[in-house]
Amino acid sequence: MYLGRVVGRVWCTVKNPGLHAQRLLIVQPLTPELKPTGRNLVVTDSTGAGAGELVYWVKGKEASFPFRPDEVPSDLTIVGIVDEMRVKRQPQPQPPSLALWKSGPCSSQK
Repeated sequence: MYLGRVVGRVWCTVKNPGLHAQRLLIVQPLTPELKPTGRNLVVTDSTGAGAGELVYWVKGKEASFPFRPDEVPSDLTIVGIVDEMRVKRQPQPQPPSLALWKSGPCSSQK
């Protein structure tokens, strides 16, 4: 599952019959820290999500599962609305500074 924020919706006058009565929304993918990543995506909605809501979505074959027994031709589907989220990440090790490289034992050897 992936995080995203609903940023818009799509209206279609002509579409695949399998998408009849399905809502199509535009989602901006997000990192766990809620920073935008990647391009906006058009997804089907199985939850009733609204503009600005934080959602989680799936891709691939699983994207059609919420609509069973209907056969919905979708590769991306919103499957949940996020109420609360907590992220605890380990601090990333800092790369050695350039000053350490210049003053290291190898800099005095010739």
